[in-house]
Amino acid sequence: MKRITNFIGGEQVAPQTGQWLPNPEPATGQVYSFVPDSDARDVAAAVQAAQAAFPAWAALPAEERSTVLRRVAFGIQERLEDLARAESIDNGKPLSVALAVDIPRSARNFHFFADAATQFSSDFHATDPRVLNYTLRTPLGVVGCISPWNLPLYLLSWKIAPALAAGNTVVAKPSEVTPMTAFLLGEICQRAGLPKGVLNLVHGTGPGAGAAVVSHPEVKAISFTGSTATGAAIASAVGSKFKKVSLEMGGKNPTLVFADCDFDQAIETVLRASYSNQGQICLCGSRIYVERPIYDRFRDALAARVKALRVGDPLESGTEQGAVVSKAHYEKVLSYLELAPKEGGRFLAGGKARKLSGRCESGWFIEPTLIEGLTDDCRTNQEEIFGPVATVAPFDTEEQAITSANCTRYGLAASVWTRDLDRAHRVSARIHSGIVWVNCWMVRDLRTPFGGVKDSGVGREGGWDAMRFFTEPKNVCIQVKA
Repeated sequence: MKRITNFIGGEQVAPQTGQWLPNPEPATGQVYSFVPDSDARDVAAAVQAAQAAFPAWAALPAEERSTVLRRVAFGIQERLEDLARAESIDNGKPLSVALAVDIPRSARNFHFFADAATQFSSDFHATDPRVLNYTLRTPLGVVGCISPWNLPLYLLSWKIAPALAAGNTVVAKPSEVTPMTAFLLGEICQRAGLPKGVLNLVHGTGPGAGAAVVSHPEVKAISFTGSTATGAAIASAVGSKFKKVSLEMGGKNPTLVFADCDFDQAIETVLRASYSNQGQICLCGSRIYVERPIYDRFRDALAARVKALRVGDPLESGTEQGAVVSKAHYEKVLSYLELAPKEGGRFLAGGKARKLSGRCESGWFIEPTLIEGLTDDCRTNQEEIFGPVATVAPFDTEEQAITSANCTRYGLAASVWTRDLDRAHRVSARIHSGIVWVNCWMVRDLRTPFGGVKDSGVGREGGWDAMRFFTEPKNVCIQVKA
C-alpha cells in the first residue's frame, strides 16, 4: 500500500516518529494509503533546510525565480490527469471537477506569481525637491503555509507560489485528510529544478505538525486556511510572538435573489454556488434569500434541479456529486440534517445519506439537500455545515434582505442577483463580506484582494496582497544636498 512521504531538503523522507496515519478514500471508506504522522522533529528539520536555502533563493534575481516557478506550473499541467485523479480519490469530489477546475487553477496560480515575481513594484515619493522616500520590500525568511482539505492543491499553491515569488522559503503543512496532491507537488518541484530546501512539505495532524510550524521561532509568518476555531488558536499562539499572520476561515455565505434577476441564469449559478464540491467550499452560498414575487417559482425550480443532481462514484463520468471528505465530516453533516426539522425546517430535496452499490457501497455520500422554513437565528442557518446543504427563504424588502445577509458571525462571500445597477452597488456596499459577486459566482481575478471579515478572516490573500504579506516593508528616506 502506498506510503506518502515528507518532502524536506529536496528529498522524500519518512517521518522521524516512524508513525503513519491511515488515508481512506471517501467514496469507498477503505484505506488506500498512509500519510506521515509527523511531529516537531520533522518540522525542525524542514525549517533547518528552509533556512539553509533562504540566502541563495532570496538573492536570486526575480527573473530566475520566475523561471523556476513557471517550470513548476508546466509540471502541474503535464501531470494534470494524475493530479486530478489523486485529488478525486483523496477528496471524494467528481474527477470532472478536479480536471476542469482545481488542478488547472493550481497551475494558473504558479503562472500568475511567476509573472508577479518580475512585476512586483513598490512605492516612491518625492516628498519635496530635496527629499526622496522609497519603500524596500524584502522577503521575510522561512514562512509557514497551512492549507485545508477541500481544495487541497489549489489552496496550497495559492500560498506557496506568492511566498516563493517574493523570495521566501516555505515549510508547508497540507491537510492530513487529503495529502496526495501535495506529495505529487514535491515530485514536480524536484523535476522542475526548485533548489533543495526552498519548499518543504511536512504531513501530519494539526496538533502534531501544524502546531509545531506555528510555534517554531524561525518561522516568520503563518498563512492559514481552515476552520475559524483553528484560526483562533493560531492567532492566540502567534499574538505574543508578533509574527505576521493571514487567516482565511469559515463562511456562511448569503445569496440574495431579487425579482428582476435573469431567472434561468440565477437558478443555474445558485445551484452551482450551493453544491459545488458537495458544498465543501468556504465560498458556497448556503443561505439563499429570494424576493417574494418570484419566491415560489424560484424555490420550486431550484428544488427540482437539486433533486436531479447525479450522486455517484467520483471517478465515473456524469457524476455531479461525490462523497464528503471523511467519516467524521459525514457524521457532522448528517447531524445537521437531524437538527433542521427540529428547528422547523422542511426538506424540499434530499435530507439523508445516499447509499450506493458496488465499489462505493461503504462510501460517505449525502443527498444534496434544500431546506425551507428556517429562521435566521437557528443553528442550521448560523453554523457552518460545510456540506451539500442549503436553506431557502423569502424576503419582502431590500432592507430585510441585507439584514438577513449580515445576521451571522461570518463575512467571507456573498452573491447578489439583480438587473438594477443602482441596487447592485447599493446592496453590495452594505453587505458585511470580503467579496460580493453580482450576477455571478466564483469569478476571480488574482490581482484583487481575497479574504473575509468578522469570523471569516484576518488579512488578505491573492495577487499583490499576498506578495505584500510575504515581504517586510522598509522605508528609505534620502535628503539630497541642494
